[in-house]
Amino acid sequence: MIKTRFAPSPTGVLHVGGARTALFCWLFSRKVGGKFVLRIEDTDLERSTQASVQAILDGMAWLKLDHDEGPFYQTQRFDRYREVIQQLLDQDHAYYCACSKQRLEKLRETQMANKEKPRYDGCCRDQGLKPGDAENLVIRFRNPQRGEVSFEDQVKGEITVNNAELDDLIIARGDGSPTYNLSVVVDDIDMQITHVVRGDDHVNNTPRQINIFKALDAPCPLFAHVPMILGDDGKRLSKRHGAVGVMQYFEEGYLPEAMLNYLVRLGWSHGDQEIFTVEEMIEHFELSSINRAPSVFNSDKLRWINQQYLMSLPLSDIVELVVNRLNKLGVENREASGLDVIVDLYRQRVSTVNELVDSIMYCFQEFDKYDEKAARKTLKPAAIEPLQLLLKYLTELNDWQADSIHQVIENVTRELDLNMGKVGQPLRVALTGGSFSPPIDQTVAMIGKERSLRRISKAIETIFTK
Repeated sequence: MIKTRFAPSPTGVLHVGGARTALFCWLFSRKVGGKFVLRIEDTDLERSTQASVQAILDGMAWLKLDHDEGPFYQTQRFDRYREVIQQLLDQDHAYYCACSKQRLEKLRETQMANKEKPRYDGCCRDQGLKPGDAENLVIRFRNPQRGEVSFEDQVKGEITVNNAELDDLIIARGDGSPTYNLSVVVDDIDMQITHVVRGDDHVNNTPRQINIFKALDAPCPLFAHVPMILGDDGKRLSKRHGAVGVMQYFEEGYLPEAMLNYLVRLGWSHGDQEIFTVEEMIEHFELSSINRAPSVFNSDKLRWINQQYLMSLPLSDIVELVVNRLNKLGVENREASGLDVIVDLYRQRVSTVNELVDSIMYCFQEFDKYDEKAARKTLKPAAIEPLQLLLKYLTELNDWQADSIHQVIENVTRELDLNMGKVGQPLRVALTGGSFSPPIDQTVAMIGKERSLRRISKAIETIFTK
């Protein structure tokens, strides 16, 4: 059984790079009919928070990256890690170390000054220290000093590292808590992980972890290290490039389908295809097709993909998102009738749900100012007479329906001998603040009688006071 795992540390939000790694793991497991495991690596007790755990779970749920096993929490497995650490000690694959922080810092400074690679010098390796011989003893893995570690990375190809370049890493801190490199190996063994897909910032950890697998006489998974994501300035993606937490994109009105589509194209491709359904992603995805070079995050491309999904997803789905956004903004007295018409029209012109809601807010709330260009072109003295006549006839109108409103507008055009643009466009700007809306009779019907009459009066007053 093929098993992958996504194992984030809960020290912050689920960021874009982590979400892409989770997606690649998820796609590969789904492709081969395997299982996808979610593991929360929370052994960093000082930095891990429950809020970060929830942010990760929320991000995974929004992206619909469902897990088959888990979530497992490393803090609930400390007894198991202690058991393995004792096993390594008993088999002479680990030893106690009493080196102080000050000694290690001085060692590092000396090595740096000599232009040597900073590494532990094995001071306590053969001292045979036992518990109680010193305070705050740590436990180090006894890394082989000869030979090499070689593995076939599913993305990068063959990687070989001499054991002489690897030092004896700490596997248990002075308080007895396990470190990352120990706990991750134990978890991968116990959870029978067959493929480890993760960021290439872990490449240096892999040879060390392989040696621990060997010391425990356990099968080693295959590794696939995914290149990092860069900002458009060529530097590693960070907050300075904009939103990096996936739930921030949710807050900004992006669709999960679009985010998945964009993430899968960050470092993977299938010909020239840009838009993928989830089913197509699963069908075509291969670890060997992941690019070796870093990918560049492009916000404009993400917006374009989001727009494609806004236009193509079922209208009912988009209406539901718009309603949710209006509720979140506390919009009251919201009328649902006709909302699907206006949403369908505006979704062709915007890139996010938030932009869509902002564009139609005039249907539910008063606006402070007119679009400058539209007002300058349309709200002129010549518009006063048609607006006054519209105000008169609409005030008298009892049947506030689009057909009846359309008849009123036509009557005004005939009475003043004007074309529809000379009557309809001033009315549109008066009611919406801009020059674009659904058919004007539908727009007036949606906005409602009281609000429409008030806005027409305001537009007339605005022209008079110019």
